[in-house]
Formats: sequence, C-alpha cells, structure tokens
Amino acid sequence: MAIQVGDKVPAATFKIMTAEGPEDLRSEDVFSGKKVVFFAVPGAFTPGCSMTHLPGFVVNVDAIRAKGVDTIACMAVNDAFVMGAWGKAQNAEEILMLADGNGEFTRAIGLELDASGFGMGSRAQRFGMIVEDGTVTYLGIEAPGEIKASSAEAMIDVLD
Repeated sequence: MAIQVGDKVPAATFKIMTAEGPEDLRSEDVFSGKKVVFFAVPGAFTPGCSMTHLPGFVVNVDAIRAKGVDTIACMAVNDAFVMGAWGKAQNAEEILMLADGNGEFTRAIGLELDASGFGMGSRAQRFGMIVEDGTVTYLGIEAPGEIKASSAEAMIDVLD
C-alpha cells in the first residue's frame, strides 16, 4: 500500500554525491524537524524529467523557499554518480539530489514503477510530496506521462 497523507516517512538510507564520492544520508536527516518539498522521477536524464520536472524546481527554488521550505529534494532510483552528474547538468545546486539506488525507499513507501518495458527495471513512480517533521502533509502521484500534481508550480500552490 502506498504512503498516504498523515503517514510518517519510513527510515531509509539514500546516497548523495559529495566531493569525496558517494555518502550515506539517512531519511531522518532529510525530514526530521524540517519542511521538505520532495519529488521523485522515474529516471535521471530522461526527457520529461530533464526538460520539465527538475527544471521547474530549479527555476522556482526561491519561490518555494519563500513558503518556509527548508529543503527541496529530488529522488530517483539511480545511483549517486548519476544523480550527482544530472544535478550538475541541470544547475540544480540548490536541490538535494537523492539516489535510491536499490529502490529501498521507493518500495517502503509503495510507489514502485515497473519500467522493464523501457529497459529500466524497477523505478519510482513520478510523485511529489510535502513532508513536515517526517509526516506527509501532501502527496501528488502522477498518472503515466503527466507532470501536474508533482510539478514545482503545483507544490507552490499547495504551500500557499
């Protein structure tokens, strides 16, 4: 069953790219005591993710932070090297690029996507959520091919 509004985010470990290489980042360090805009994409460097989804957050960082958001995080079932390179390619320095390489967090929240038909294996569905001190206060899960409920603009509207 998928995570829902009112649920606590599960404990998990992401990977992030640092100057020294990949490092662990615990979910509690991402969410505890913070207001977080968190969105997931099916894959770094894929068309919708690179042309629309992530760029929307890059250009709206200031507007999102003005709503009291501490962290904007983008997650994909990719490795930390890919997420780091994609963040650099997209000028996403202000966005926390989280790798869920084995899909453990994605499975724990029940939002897996079978992308094996595209040769991509198990991935995360496209979704966005607002998490306040570890509790989900908004969840927008996208229909296939859409970027609406999880877009930067939709998140800004929800934050109002």
